[in-house]
Amino acid sequence: MTLHEEEVAEELSDGVLTKNPSRVRVVAGRFFRSRQGLAGFVVLAVMFLLAFAGPLFSRWSYTDKDFTAFLQPPSSSHWFGTLQTGSDVYALTLRGMQKSLVVGLLAALVSTALAAVVGAFAGYFLGWTDRVLSWVTDLLLVLPGFLILAIMSPLFESGQWPLFVLMLALFLWMVTSKIVRGMTISLKEREFIHAARYMGVPPARIVFRHVIPNLSSLLIVDATLNVSAAILTETSLSYFGFGIQPPDVSFGTLIADGSKTATYAPWTFWFVAGLLVVTVLAVNLIGDALRDAFDPAAKR
Repeated sequence: MTLHEEEVAEELSDGVLTKNPSRVRVVAGRFFRSRQGLAGFVVLAVMFLLAFAGPLFSRWSYTDKDFTAFLQPPSSSHWFGTLQTGSDVYALTLRGMQKSLVVGLLAALVSTALAAVVGAFAGYFLGWTDRVLSWVTDLLLVLPGFLILAIMSPLFESGQWPLFVLMLALFLWMVTSKIVRGMTISLKEREFIHAARYMGVPPARIVFRHVIPNLSSLLIVDATLNVSAAILTETSLSYFGFGIQPPDVSFGTLIADGSKTATYAPWTFWFVAGLLVVTVLAVNLIGDALRDAFDPAAKR
């Protein structure tokens, strides 16, 4: 009997769904025993700490300008140097990392949740529900997401970055949704799903309480990998001016500005580029380690 079969049996007998923490402990233990998982987790934690606590140790804000230090190399006053405008590169870099991390996390969570719901409902109900949801999924797959986001970029001004997150998430969920649909079609034939259906459990409750939780390993790994995909997509869009809009900054906007002076003032480009590479690498290491931790056949 699987974990979710046991949960359904408990729910049908007691009326309460009892959580079994043993699986969480096993997965967490396997994850932290993995060198790449532990390394990725530590590095990403350091990136978050640097992004949100680092500005507290600098006397410069990302909006401040030092009119006595234009395009100056790193020094005791400006740890990462300054831009042509006198802005502190350290403060700007950490602000950009904050925005990119938040955008990446939120977009990944929204896209994974959307993929789980759409794929599970399409696979469970089939019929016209499956046809409609599959048509929407296929339509979004063929639409040029980059072009649509570029056209909508004027709407992202004046602090409307949450709208940018939603639009970014809208183009990240389709492939995972198709995988979830296929797994749901197979999962709905399992005994514990039949038992819940025969006991009169509403279909929507079966989907949210039994189908989607049974796909948690896929969804967690997908959400993790979507973080790096969302960060890179946001960086690409912001590089061309279609993502995060001024006066706010992100990795993309900083790389776009720094690339113009990278040859003769490398500090304006390489600090932010290096942090971007390290952040994405850490997220990918975590995603790979989580995939191995959820896979019972994975070898250390």
